[in-house]
Amino acid sequence: MSLIVSVSGIRGTIGGQPSDNLTPNEILKFSLAYGLLLKTKNLKPTIVIGRDARISGQMVASFVIASLQSIGINVIDLGLSTTPTVEMAVINHQTDGGIIITASHNPVQWNALKLLNQLGEFISAEDGLKIVEFSKQLNIEFSTAQDLGKLNILENSMEEHVKAILNLKLIPVDLIRAKKYHIVVDCINSTGALALPILLDALSCTYELINGNPNGLFAHNPEPLEIHLQDLIKACGKNTNLGIAVDPDVDRLALVDNHGKFFGEEYSLVCVADYVLDHKLGNTVSNLSSTRALADLTNAKGAHYYACAVGEVHVVKKMKSVHAVIGGEGNGGIILPELHYGRDALVGIALILSNMATKNKSLSELKSQYPHYEMFKDKIDLNPNVDYQSLLNYLKDYYKNEILNLEDGLKIDMANGWLHLRKSNTEPIIRIYSEAQSYHTAQLLIEQIKTLVAKF
Repeated sequence: MSLIVSVSGIRGTIGGQPSDNLTPNEILKFSLAYGLLLKTKNLKPTIVIGRDARISGQMVASFVIASLQSIGINVIDLGLSTTPTVEMAVINHQTDGGIIITASHNPVQWNALKLLNQLGEFISAEDGLKIVEFSKQLNIEFSTAQDLGKLNILENSMEEHVKAILNLKLIPVDLIRAKKYHIVVDCINSTGALALPILLDALSCTYELINGNPNGLFAHNPEPLEIHLQDLIKACGKNTNLGIAVDPDVDRLALVDNHGKFFGEEYSLVCVADYVLDHKLGNTVSNLSSTRALADLTNAKGAHYYACAVGEVHVVKKMKSVHAVIGGEGNGGIILPELHYGRDALVGIALILSNMATKNKSLSELKSQYPHYEMFKDKIDLNPNVDYQSLLNYLKDYYKNEILNLEDGLKIDMANGWLHLRKSNTEPIIRIYSEAQSYHTAQLLIEQIKTLVAKF
Protein backbone atom coordinates (compact mmCIF):
# COMPACT_ATOMS: atom_id res chain seq x y z
CA MET A 1 0.00 0.00 0.00
CA SER A 2 1.31 3.46 -0.76
CA LEU A 3 0.87 7.22 -0.70
CA ILE A 4 2.81 9.36 -3.18
CA VAL A 5 2.89 13.16 -3.15
CA SER A 6 4.45 14.66 -6.30
CA VAL A 7 3.96 17.11 -9.17
CA SER A 8 1.64 14.46 -10.64
CA GLY A 9 -0.75 14.98 -7.70
CA ILE A 10 -1.67 13.17 -4.51
CA ARG A 11 -1.88 9.47 -5.32
CA GLY A 12 -2.39 6.43 -3.15
CA THR A 13 -4.22 3.21 -2.43
CA ILE A 14 -7.66 3.33 -0.84
CA GLY A 15 -8.05 2.04 2.72
CA GLY A 16 -5.49 1.15 5.36
CA GLN A 17 -3.75 3.49 7.76
CA PRO A 18 -3.53 7.31 7.60
CA SER A 19 -0.25 8.71 6.21
CA ASP A 20 0.45 5.41 4.44
CA ASN A 21 -2.54 5.36 2.07
CA LEU A 22 -5.11 7.64 0.46
CA THR A 23 -7.51 7.63 3.42
CA PRO A 24 -10.17 10.27 4.20
CA ASN A 25 -7.53 12.01 6.32
CA GLU A 26 -5.27 12.57 3.31
CA ILE A 27 -8.15 13.45 0.99
CA LEU A 28 -9.40 16.16 3.36
CA LYS A 29 -5.91 17.40 4.25
CA PHE A 30 -4.73 17.90 0.68
CA SER A 31 -8.08 19.18 -0.63
CA LEU A 32 -8.03 21.86 2.08
CA ALA A 33 -4.38 22.64 1.33
CA TYR A 34 -5.16 23.09 -2.36
CA GLY A 35 -8.11 25.30 -1.47
CA LEU A 36 -5.95 27.42 0.84
CA LEU A 37 -3.44 27.91 -1.98
CA LEU A 38 -6.21 29.15 -4.29
CA LYS A 39 -7.49 31.51 -1.60
CA THR A 40 -4.11 33.26 -1.51
CA LYS A 41 -4.92 34.39 -5.06
CA ASN A 42 -8.71 34.87 -4.84
CA LEU A 43 -10.68 35.07 -1.61
CA LYS A 44 -13.74 33.42 -3.20
CA PRO A 45 -12.45 30.96 -5.80
CA THR A 46 -14.41 28.57 -7.98
CA ILE A 47 -13.02 25.24 -9.12
CA VAL A 48 -14.08 22.38 -11.39
CA ILE A 49 -14.24 18.77 -10.16
CA GLY A 50 -14.48 15.65 -12.31
CA ARG A 51 -13.72 11.97 -11.84
CA ASP A 52 -13.15 8.76 -13.73
CA ALA A 53 -15.38 5.74 -13.06
CA ARG A 54 -13.20 3.85 -10.58
CA ILE A 55 -15.27 2.50 -7.69
CA SER A 56 -13.74 4.77 -5.02
CA GLY A 57 -14.39 7.89 -7.09
CA GLN A 58 -17.76 8.91 -5.65
CA MET A 59 -16.47 8.57 -2.08
CA VAL A 60 -13.33 10.58 -2.80
CA ALA A 61 -15.34 13.26 -4.65
CA SER A 62 -17.68 13.67 -1.71
CA PHE A 63 -14.78 14.37 0.66
CA VAL A 64 -13.12 16.75 -1.81
CA ILE A 65 -16.26 18.76 -2.51
CA ALA A 66 -17.29 19.02 1.14
CA SER A 67 -13.82 20.09 2.27
CA LEU A 68 -13.63 22.83 -0.36
CA GLN A 69 -17.12 24.12 0.44
CA SER A 70 -16.17 24.20 4.11
CA ILE A 71 -13.62 26.95 3.43
CA GLY A 72 -15.90 28.94 1.14
CA ILE A 73 -14.85 27.64 -2.28
CA ASN A 74 -17.49 27.25 -5.00
CA VAL A 75 -17.45 23.94 -6.85
CA ILE A 76 -18.63 23.03 -10.36
CA ASP A 77 -19.06 19.26 -10.37
CA LEU A 78 -18.84 17.50 -13.75
CA GLY A 79 -19.44 14.08 -12.19
CA LEU A 80 -18.12 11.25 -14.37
CA SER A 81 -15.77 12.92 -16.82
CA THR A 82 -12.32 12.74 -18.42
CA THR A 83 -9.10 14.48 -17.51
CA PRO A 84 -8.99 16.60 -20.70
CA THR A 85 -12.68 17.49 -20.28
CA VAL A 86 -12.01 18.87 -16.79
CA GLU A 87 -9.03 20.80 -18.15
CA MET A 88 -11.19 22.26 -20.89
CA ALA A 89 -13.94 23.14 -18.40
CA VAL A 90 -11.49 25.18 -16.31
CA ILE A 91 -10.74 27.23 -19.43
CA ASN A 92 -14.33 27.47 -20.70
CA HIS A 93 -15.79 28.51 -17.33
CA GLN A 94 -12.81 30.68 -16.31
CA THR A 95 -12.44 29.05 -12.90
CA ASP A 96 -9.51 29.35 -10.51
CA GLY A 97 -8.47 25.72 -10.87
CA GLY A 98 -9.67 22.15 -10.95
CA ILE A 99 -9.28 18.73 -9.41
CA ILE A 100 -9.46 15.51 -11.40
CA ILE A 101 -10.14 12.47 -9.24
CA THR A 102 -8.34 9.69 -11.08
CA ALA A 103 -5.30 7.48 -10.70
CA SER A 104 -5.00 7.37 -14.50
CA HIS A 105 -3.46 4.03 -15.56
CA ASN A 106 -3.07 2.67 -12.01
CA PRO A 107 -5.12 -0.38 -10.95
CA VAL A 108 -8.53 -0.14 -9.31
CA GLN A 109 -7.25 0.02 -5.70
CA TRP A 110 -5.57 3.38 -6.45
CA ASN A 111 -7.04 6.86 -6.68
CA ALA A 112 -5.59 10.35 -6.83
CA LEU A 113 -6.18 14.07 -6.85
CA LYS A 114 -4.74 15.69 -9.99
CA LEU A 115 -4.51 19.42 -9.33
CA LEU A 116 -4.95 22.12 -11.99
CA ASN A 117 -4.25 25.84 -12.09
CA GLN A 118 -6.45 28.56 -13.60
CA LEU A 119 -5.18 27.68 -17.10
CA GLY A 120 -6.47 24.12 -16.85
CA GLU A 121 -2.88 22.86 -16.62
CA PHE A 122 -1.16 20.87 -13.89
CA ILE A 123 0.13 23.02 -11.06
CA SER A 124 3.81 23.90 -10.92
CA ALA A 125 6.32 22.20 -8.66
CA GLU A 126 6.47 25.45 -6.66
CA ASP A 127 2.72 25.39 -6.02
CA GLY A 128 2.97 21.69 -5.21
CA LEU A 129 5.48 22.47 -2.44
CA LYS A 130 3.18 25.20 -1.09
CA ILE A 131 0.33 22.68 -0.94
CA VAL A 132 2.51 20.28 1.04
CA GLU A 133 3.27 23.10 3.49
CA PHE A 134 -0.40 24.12 3.73
CA SER A 135 -1.32 20.48 4.41
CA LYS A 136 0.69 20.69 7.66
CA GLN A 137 -1.42 23.56 9.00
CA LEU A 138 -3.62 22.70 11.95
CA ASN A 139 -5.33 26.05 12.53
CA ILE A 140 -7.65 26.47 9.53
CA GLU A 141 -10.37 29.12 9.58
CA PHE A 142 -13.51 27.38 8.29
CA SER A 143 -16.40 29.32 6.78
CA THR A 144 -19.63 30.12 8.59
CA ALA A 145 -22.90 28.65 7.33
CA GLN A 146 -23.64 31.79 5.33
CA ASP A 147 -20.24 31.73 3.60
CA LEU A 148 -20.00 28.07 2.59
CA GLY A 149 -19.06 27.42 -1.02
CA LYS A 150 -21.85 26.75 -3.52
CA LEU A 151 -22.13 23.50 -5.49
CA ASN A 152 -23.27 23.51 -9.13
CA ILE A 153 -23.72 20.43 -11.31
CA LEU A 154 -22.64 20.68 -14.97
CA GLU A 155 -23.91 17.88 -17.20
CA ASN A 156 -22.82 18.79 -20.75
CA SER A 157 -19.07 19.26 -20.35
CA MET A 158 -18.12 16.34 -22.61
CA GLU A 159 -20.37 17.71 -25.37
CA GLU A 160 -18.64 21.09 -24.99
CA HIS A 161 -15.26 19.37 -25.25
CA VAL A 162 -16.18 17.51 -28.45
CA LYS A 163 -17.69 20.65 -29.98
CA ALA A 164 -14.40 22.50 -29.45
CA ILE A 165 -12.52 19.66 -31.18
CA LEU A 166 -14.85 19.68 -34.18
CA ASN A 167 -14.44 23.46 -34.50
CA LEU A 168 -10.68 23.14 -35.01
CA LYS A 169 -9.56 24.12 -38.50
CA LEU A 170 -7.26 21.08 -38.50
CA ILE A 171 -10.20 18.64 -38.36
CA PRO A 172 -11.86 17.98 -41.79
CA VAL A 173 -15.17 16.96 -40.25
CA ASP A 174 -17.11 16.44 -43.49
CA LEU A 175 -14.35 14.36 -45.07
CA ILE A 176 -14.14 12.09 -42.01
CA ARG A 177 -17.92 11.72 -41.97
CA ALA A 178 -17.90 10.70 -45.62
CA LYS A 179 -15.44 7.85 -44.91
CA LYS A 180 -17.89 6.05 -42.56
CA TYR A 181 -15.07 4.50 -40.56
CA HIS A 182 -15.84 1.45 -38.42
CA ILE A 183 -14.02 1.49 -35.09
CA VAL A 184 -13.68 -0.86 -32.11
CA VAL A 185 -13.08 0.84 -28.76
CA ASP A 186 -11.85 -0.60 -25.46
CA CYS A 187 -13.21 1.78 -22.80
CA ILE A 188 -11.78 -0.16 -19.79
CA ASN A 189 -15.23 0.23 -18.11
CA SER A 190 -14.53 3.88 -17.35
CA THR A 191 -15.52 7.28 -18.70
CA GLY A 192 -14.26 6.65 -22.23
CA ALA A 193 -17.55 4.75 -22.59
CA LEU A 194 -19.33 8.09 -22.12
CA ALA A 195 -17.02 10.45 -24.01
CA LEU A 196 -15.97 8.48 -27.10
CA PRO A 197 -19.47 7.78 -28.41
CA ILE A 198 -20.14 11.54 -28.40
CA LEU A 199 -17.08 12.12 -30.60
CA LEU A 200 -17.61 9.12 -32.88
CA ASP A 201 -21.31 9.86 -33.39
CA ALA A 202 -20.41 13.44 -34.34
CA LEU A 203 -17.95 12.09 -36.94
CA SER A 204 -20.51 9.60 -38.37
CA CYS A 205 -18.37 6.60 -37.41
CA THR A 206 -19.88 3.24 -36.63
CA TYR A 207 -18.37 1.60 -33.60
CA GLU A 208 -18.36 -1.29 -31.18
CA LEU A 209 -17.57 -0.74 -27.51
CA ILE A 210 -15.91 -3.44 -25.48
CA ASN A 211 -15.61 -3.02 -21.71
CA GLY A 212 -18.09 -0.23 -22.27
CA ASN A 213 -19.88 -0.09 -18.90
CA PRO A 214 -18.56 2.86 -16.83
CA ASN A 215 -18.81 0.98 -13.54
CA GLY A 216 -15.12 1.22 -12.66
CA LEU A 217 -14.62 -2.56 -12.65
CA PHE A 218 -11.60 -2.60 -14.94
CA ALA A 219 -11.71 -5.67 -17.17
CA HIS A 220 -7.90 -5.82 -17.39
CA ASN A 221 -4.86 -3.87 -16.26
CA PRO A 222 -5.82 -0.30 -17.22
CA GLU A 223 -2.47 0.70 -18.70
CA PRO A 224 -3.05 0.58 -22.49
CA LEU A 225 -0.16 -1.72 -23.40
CA GLU A 226 -0.30 -4.51 -25.98
CA ILE A 227 -0.22 -7.28 -23.36
CA HIS A 228 -3.38 -5.84 -21.75
CA LEU A 229 -5.33 -5.24 -24.99
CA GLN A 230 -5.68 -8.74 -26.42
CA ASP A 231 -9.50 -8.54 -26.41
CA LEU A 232 -9.35 -5.36 -28.48
CA ILE A 233 -6.85 -6.85 -30.92
CA LYS A 234 -9.03 -9.95 -31.38
CA ALA A 235 -12.14 -7.79 -31.88
CA CYS A 236 -10.58 -5.82 -34.75
CA GLY A 237 -11.76 -7.92 -37.69
CA LYS A 238 -11.38 -7.41 -41.43
CA ASN A 239 -14.13 -4.77 -41.56
CA THR A 240 -12.53 -2.65 -38.84
CA ASN A 241 -10.68 0.51 -39.86
CA LEU A 242 -9.29 1.30 -36.46
CA GLY A 243 -9.03 -0.04 -32.90
CA ILE A 244 -8.83 2.42 -30.02
CA ALA A 245 -7.85 1.94 -26.39
CA VAL A 246 -7.88 4.65 -23.74
CA ASP A 247 -6.95 4.63 -20.08
CA PRO A 248 -9.55 5.24 -17.34
CA ASP A 249 -9.36 9.06 -17.52
CA VAL A 250 -9.00 9.25 -21.33
CA ASP A 251 -5.73 11.17 -21.59
CA ARG A 252 -3.74 8.31 -23.18
CA LEU A 253 -4.38 6.81 -26.60
CA ALA A 254 -3.24 3.45 -28.01
CA LEU A 255 -4.25 2.13 -31.44
CA VAL A 256 -4.75 -1.12 -33.33
CA ASP A 257 -4.51 -0.95 -37.12
CA ASN A 258 -6.81 -2.30 -39.84
CA HIS A 259 -5.00 -5.66 -39.84
CA GLY A 260 -5.54 -6.17 -36.11
CA LYS A 261 -1.91 -5.32 -35.35
CA PHE A 262 -1.02 -3.25 -32.31
CA PHE A 263 -0.01 0.21 -33.52
CA GLY A 264 1.09 1.20 -30.06
CA GLU A 265 1.15 4.20 -27.81
CA GLU A 266 4.50 5.49 -29.03
CA TYR A 267 3.33 5.91 -32.61
CA SER A 268 0.04 7.60 -31.67
CA LEU A 269 1.93 10.87 -31.20
CA VAL A 270 4.08 10.23 -34.29
CA CYS A 271 1.01 9.75 -36.48
CA VAL A 272 -0.67 12.85 -35.08
CA ALA A 273 2.51 14.90 -35.56
CA ASP A 274 2.76 13.68 -39.15
CA TYR A 275 -0.65 15.21 -39.85
CA VAL A 276 -0.22 18.42 -37.83
CA LEU A 277 3.19 19.23 -39.35
CA ASP A 278 1.76 18.82 -42.85
CA HIS A 279 -0.71 21.60 -42.09
CA LYS A 280 1.16 23.73 -39.57
CA LEU A 281 4.94 23.34 -39.69
CA GLY A 282 6.62 24.00 -36.36
CA ASN A 283 8.52 22.52 -33.45
CA THR A 284 7.62 19.28 -31.66
CA VAL A 285 8.27 18.08 -28.11
CA SER A 286 8.18 14.75 -26.31
CA ASN A 287 9.76 13.39 -23.17
CA LEU A 288 13.07 11.56 -22.81
CA SER A 289 11.32 8.17 -22.67
CA SER A 290 9.59 8.64 -26.04
CA THR A 291 10.49 7.14 -29.40
CA ARG A 292 13.20 8.57 -31.67
CA ALA A 293 10.70 8.32 -34.51
CA LEU A 294 9.18 11.71 -33.61
CA ALA A 295 12.55 13.42 -33.83
CA ASP A 296 13.30 11.70 -37.16
CA LEU A 297 9.90 12.65 -38.58
CA THR A 298 10.16 16.25 -37.38
CA ASN A 299 13.63 16.71 -38.82
CA ALA A 300 12.58 15.17 -42.14
CA LYS A 301 9.79 17.73 -42.46
CA GLY A 302 12.20 20.60 -41.82
CA ALA A 303 11.22 21.44 -38.23
CA HIS A 304 12.95 21.07 -34.86
CA TYR A 305 12.41 18.45 -32.16
CA TYR A 306 13.01 19.01 -28.42
CA ALA A 307 13.09 16.51 -25.52
CA CYS A 308 12.27 17.15 -21.87
CA ALA A 309 11.76 15.39 -18.54
CA VAL A 310 8.91 12.91 -18.16
CA GLY A 311 5.64 14.37 -16.94
CA GLU A 312 2.93 16.47 -18.55
CA VAL A 313 3.90 19.61 -16.63
CA HIS A 314 7.45 19.39 -18.04
CA VAL A 315 6.23 18.74 -21.58
CA VAL A 316 3.87 21.71 -21.45
CA LYS A 317 6.61 24.00 -20.12
CA LYS A 318 8.97 22.96 -22.92
CA MET A 319 6.25 23.25 -25.57
CA LYS A 320 5.52 26.81 -24.50
CA SER A 321 9.19 27.77 -24.42
CA VAL A 322 9.86 26.53 -27.97
CA HIS A 323 6.38 27.39 -29.35
CA ALA A 324 5.70 23.78 -30.36
CA VAL A 325 2.70 23.10 -32.59
CA ILE A 326 2.29 19.54 -31.31
CA GLY A 327 3.78 17.53 -28.49
CA GLY A 328 3.12 15.00 -25.79
CA GLU A 329 4.47 11.81 -24.35
CA GLY A 330 5.22 8.42 -25.85
CA ASN A 331 2.68 6.83 -23.52
CA GLY A 332 -0.07 7.94 -25.90
CA GLY A 333 -0.42 11.43 -24.44
CA ILE A 334 -1.15 13.97 -27.20
CA ILE A 335 -1.09 17.71 -26.54
CA LEU A 336 -2.43 20.11 -29.17
CA PRO A 337 -1.86 23.72 -27.99
CA GLU A 338 -4.47 25.00 -30.42
CA LEU A 339 -7.08 23.25 -28.25
CA HIS A 340 -5.48 23.24 -24.77
CA TYR A 341 -2.24 22.34 -23.03
CA GLY A 342 -3.25 18.91 -21.77
CA ARG A 343 -2.95 15.29 -22.88
CA ASP A 344 -6.16 14.52 -24.73
CA ALA A 345 -7.11 11.18 -26.28
CA LEU A 346 -10.26 12.67 -27.83
CA VAL A 347 -8.44 15.24 -29.94
CA GLY A 348 -5.84 12.55 -30.67
CA ILE A 349 -8.53 10.32 -32.18
CA ALA A 350 -9.86 13.18 -34.28
CA LEU A 351 -6.35 13.94 -35.59
CA ILE A 352 -5.62 10.27 -36.38
CA LEU A 353 -8.86 10.06 -38.39
CA SER A 354 -7.95 13.34 -40.11
CA ASN A 355 -4.61 11.91 -41.22
CA MET A 356 -6.24 8.73 -42.52
CA ALA A 357 -8.99 10.64 -44.33
CA THR A 358 -6.92 13.38 -45.98
CA LYS A 359 -4.26 10.94 -47.22
CA ASN A 360 -6.81 8.24 -48.02
CA LYS A 361 -4.59 5.69 -46.29
CA SER A 362 -5.15 3.03 -43.67
CA LEU A 363 -3.37 3.20 -40.34
CA SER A 364 -1.03 0.38 -41.38
CA GLU A 365 -0.13 2.26 -44.59
CA LEU A 366 0.66 5.38 -42.59
CA LYS A 367 2.91 3.52 -40.15
CA SER A 368 4.85 1.84 -42.96
CA GLN A 369 6.15 5.32 -43.88
CA TYR A 370 7.46 6.16 -40.41
CA PRO A 371 10.95 5.39 -39.04
CA HIS A 372 10.89 1.92 -37.50
CA TYR A 373 11.90 1.41 -33.89
CA GLU A 374 11.03 -1.15 -31.24
CA MET A 375 10.67 -0.21 -27.59
CA PHE A 376 10.95 -2.37 -24.50
CA LYS A 377 9.48 -1.15 -21.20
CA ASP A 378 10.25 -2.68 -17.84
CA LYS A 379 10.35 -1.70 -14.19
CA ILE A 380 12.02 -2.61 -10.92
CA ASP A 381 10.42 -2.32 -7.48
CA LEU A 382 12.09 0.54 -5.67
CA ASN A 383 13.73 -0.80 -2.52
CA PRO A 384 13.47 2.00 0.09
CA ASN A 385 16.92 1.04 1.39
CA VAL A 386 18.59 1.73 -1.96
CA ASP A 387 20.25 5.14 -2.43
CA TYR A 388 18.75 6.12 -5.78
CA GLN A 389 21.28 8.88 -6.50
CA SER A 390 24.19 6.55 -5.75
CA LEU A 391 22.68 4.04 -8.16
CA LEU A 392 22.55 6.69 -10.90
CA ASN A 393 26.18 7.64 -10.22
CA TYR A 394 27.20 3.97 -10.46
CA LEU A 395 25.43 3.57 -13.81
CA LYS A 396 26.74 6.90 -15.09
CA ASP A 397 30.28 5.72 -14.45
CA TYR A 398 29.64 2.40 -16.22
CA TYR A 399 28.23 4.15 -19.32
CA LYS A 400 30.67 7.08 -19.24
CA ASN A 401 31.65 6.59 -22.91
CA GLU A 402 28.06 7.06 -24.14
CA ILE A 403 25.99 10.26 -24.50
CA LEU A 404 24.37 10.85 -21.08
CA ASN A 405 21.46 13.08 -20.06
CA LEU A 406 20.77 13.62 -16.33
CA GLU A 407 17.76 15.91 -16.67
CA ASP A 408 15.37 13.17 -15.53
CA GLY A 409 17.02 10.10 -14.06
CA LEU A 410 19.59 8.79 -16.54
CA LYS A 411 19.18 8.73 -20.34
CA ILE A 412 21.91 6.81 -22.18
CA ASP A 413 22.14 7.33 -25.96
CA MET A 414 24.15 4.70 -27.82
CA ALA A 415 24.81 3.93 -31.46
CA ASN A 416 22.44 0.96 -31.42
CA GLY A 417 19.69 2.49 -29.29
CA TRP A 418 19.00 4.20 -25.98
CA LEU A 419 18.15 3.44 -22.35
CA HIS A 420 16.24 5.61 -19.88
CA LEU A 421 16.10 4.83 -16.17
CA ARG A 422 14.08 7.03 -13.81
CA LYS A 423 12.13 6.91 -10.56
CA SER A 424 8.37 6.96 -11.15
CA ASN A 425 6.31 9.89 -9.86
CA THR A 426 3.20 7.73 -9.58
CA GLU A 427 4.36 4.35 -8.23
CA PRO A 428 7.16 3.09 -5.91
CA ILE A 429 9.19 1.73 -8.83
CA ILE A 430 12.09 2.53 -11.13
CA ARG A 431 10.99 2.58 -14.76
CA ILE A 432 13.45 1.38 -17.40
CA TYR A 433 12.77 1.99 -21.10
CA SER A 434 14.89 1.08 -24.09
CA GLU A 435 14.58 1.50 -27.84
CA ALA A 436 16.41 0.10 -30.83
CA GLN A 437 15.67 -0.89 -34.41
CA SER A 438 14.93 -4.45 -33.29
CA TYR A 439 12.96 -5.68 -30.30
CA HIS A 440 15.70 -8.17 -29.47
CA THR A 441 18.33 -5.44 -29.21
CA ALA A 442 16.03 -3.28 -27.06
CA GLN A 443 15.44 -6.24 -24.76
CA LEU A 444 19.17 -6.94 -24.45
CA LEU A 445 19.79 -3.31 -23.47
CA ILE A 446 17.21 -3.64 -20.66
CA GLU A 447 18.67 -6.95 -19.46
CA GLN A 448 22.12 -5.42 -19.33
CA ILE A 449 21.09 -2.49 -17.15
CA LYS A 450 18.90 -4.65 -14.88
CA THR A 451 21.90 -6.89 -14.26
CA LEU A 452 23.92 -3.81 -13.31
CA VAL A 453 21.16 -2.58 -10.98
CA ALA A 454 20.95 -5.99 -9.29
CA LYS A 455 24.72 -6.03 -8.88
CA PHE A 456 24.61 -2.58 -7.27
